[in-house]
Amino acid sequence: MNKKNTFKIFLNEIPQNLFSGFVVSLIALPLGLGLALASGAPPISGIIAAIVGGIVVSLIGGSNVTITGPGNGLVVVILSAITILGNGDVYQGYLFTLAAIVISGVLLVILGFLRMGALGDFFPSSAIQGMLAAIGIGIFAKQVHVMFGDSNAKGSIIDLLIQLPEGILNFVNSAGTGSFYAGVIGIISLFIMIFYSKIRNRYFQLIPAPMWIVVLSVSLYYYFDLFSATAYPIDKSLLINLPNDILANFAFPDFGKVYESEFISAVISITLIASIESLLSIKAVDKLDPLKRRSNVNKDIRALGLATVISGFLGGLNVVTVIARSSVNVNNKGSNRSANFFHALFLVAFILLFATELRKIPLAALAAILVYTGYKLASPENIKKVFSIGFEQLIIFTVTLLVTIYTSLITGILSGIIITFAIHVIINKNIFLFIKNILKPNVLMFTEDGTYYVSVKNFSSFLNYTKLKSKLDQIPETEEAIVDFSLCDFVDHSVMENMNNYSETFERKGGHFEVIGLDDSKSGSEHPFALRKILPKQRIPKEGVLTKRQKSIQKISEEMRYSYDAFSDLEIEELACFGYFKTRNIDKVSNVLTKNNCTIFDIQFSEGEMIAKQVIKATMFYIHTTKKIPKFTLDKEGVFEYILHFAGYKDIDISEHPDFSKRFYLSGKSEEKIRAFFTDELILFFESNKQYHIEATNTGLLVLSNERLASVKEIKALAYFGASLQKIIEKC
Repeated sequence: MNKKNTFKIFLNEIPQNLFSGFVVSLIALPLGLGLALASGAPPISGIIAAIVGGIVVSLIGGSNVTITGPGNGLVVVILSAITILGNGDVYQGYLFTLAAIVISGVLLVILGFLRMGALGDFFPSSAIQGMLAAIGIGIFAKQVHVMFGDSNAKGSIIDLLIQLPEGILNFVNSAGTGSFYAGVIGIISLFIMIFYSKIRNRYFQLIPAPMWIVVLSVSLYYYFDLFSATAYPIDKSLLINLPNDILANFAFPDFGKVYESEFISAVISITLIASIESLLSIKAVDKLDPLKRRSNVNKDIRALGLATVISGFLGGLNVVTVIARSSVNVNNKGSNRSANFFHALFLVAFILLFATELRKIPLAALAAILVYTGYKLASPENIKKVFSIGFEQLIIFTVTLLVTIYTSLITGILSGIIITFAIHVIINKNIFLFIKNILKPNVLMFTEDGTYYVSVKNFSSFLNYTKLKSKLDQIPETEEAIVDFSLCDFVDHSVMENMNNYSETFERKGGHFEVIGLDDSKSGSEHPFALRKILPKQRIPKEGVLTKRQKSIQKISEEMRYSYDAFSDLEIEELACFGYFKTRNIDKVSNVLTKNNCTIFDIQFSEGEMIAKQVIKATMFYIHTTKKIPKFTLDKEGVFEYILHFAGYKDIDISEHPDFSKRFYLSGKSEEKIRAFFTDELILFFESNKQYHIEATNTGLLVLSNERLASVKEIKALAYFGASLQKIIEKC
């Protein structure tokens, strides 16, 4: 598409992006104020982050439909930094924290230039879920007291949770006071957040839930001011405090503690959480994009870093990519970065034109929004989802959550990484699997008949996933890709989840993505994201959870009317008669499909001994013939066949079919019988279909394509080839 057409489309889409930006700004306004207050910073700092992020990232970012601004994940980190760096002086702590925010922005820019966007894939999925849940609990613990009208509750997360029953009792006993009325508005606001999605009136849904809370709060103030005989009962100390002249009251960072350990720790924490939250959000929003575009993550990280630097110098919070506001943007037909830009402009208008009205909003109302947000991050449903993947994932989740709550976010995520690695070692009962292979190149990619084939060896986990990701990202999502884990001993939950993400992306863009090689594995649960431990050779589970590949094979077996046994212990004695297996030892056969003397199966075999021993897994087709046929081998004509010719093996030439003789290498002892067997119809069949390696004994034929497991699509093609070949042979 040329630049002229692109610009024309951009202009045509301005109205829908303008509207989407307006809707997003209605959510971003109260959330920006609330997140800043929850972080212990002035309310305006959250709006500054949203405005700067919207303008800067929309101009130089690498994403398409994301919205940027202050994020939930940084609330606990910023609050902790302000408290520790300020030593009791909240405002001074805020100035020191602004300096930490600026430096974290610089680090993000550097990470973007170093193309470190892939680092987000290093962290185990369950550990990230545990960290986010801990953040949610932290937000909930602090803001639930504010929601009940008490802005003075102090203490650690655990202390604040323990104080909750006492806080509720104090709220009830404060009836008739300003804090009581503030608490009532907070509770009503919480109900709005909870039940908003259940109200199906389309006119009501035009205004987002957080903006309904703003409208309710401001309307209540004007009711008392204009229509009530009594004064507004809520004291100003319980309302939002915005400076009278916003443009003249920017705060500037104080770099006075830049060399102190507490400051360095704050910078690392802020950078870590900002990068993780943004990377996860960018990945999630790309799935929502109706145009199926993929963001340039490193470019976006650089833009977020620059926006954070500017925001910090103006007194604003970190700028991150936010999933909730981005999804609202997509749902309202936002199609490019201009929606993010327009959302920032609307925020500027709101602050300049309606600052007086914003000062009438109780802190309790904004706290209710954050209480709901905190609950969603740590909801029982999230814990249930983690447990459904596997009990070991619940352990990782719980350890990360508890350590984060009792210590810090950095310690929490590090503990999550350590416990994940420890569990992987215990499951495999072999620490050397990871130590010996962590630095080895374990991913091989090549193309085969137009299909991208990726083979993974040894193990695949969060420790080395970036190697696999770098290869997969090179494959156009409109093509066909096959990822083979048959040479892996272990595949973890994070990798399985990411394989599912790739599969969905390829499907959306018209390609095909398939994972094979996990059929002989043991999983912790029926969940498709469950980690996989590959069973040793000679061992086939009698029953178990079907993999996605096995379910697909089962489906096509029904279509083709084959019987299917995923966990078969079938022994095909005739295989030993084939020359192909004269020097190869058969370990096991699985995924067996049978019909009318035809058998399709996965087979594991080995060749060589000791250090030269190699284990191979492949998919083959066996035809048991009802009539005696000559022994022969048919293969593609190639360099190897020329070598066989010089070694004394003869290529049987069928002069009536020179093209066949040129393309195929045909060999066998009974040349006359072979010539008689290869009728015109049989030769035409081989010339018209894909070339396979075919070997025949007196009572059967063995057909295979490559020494690897076949994809479901390849199995289907092999089945049709074999069935057609069987019909022709029976007529010969």
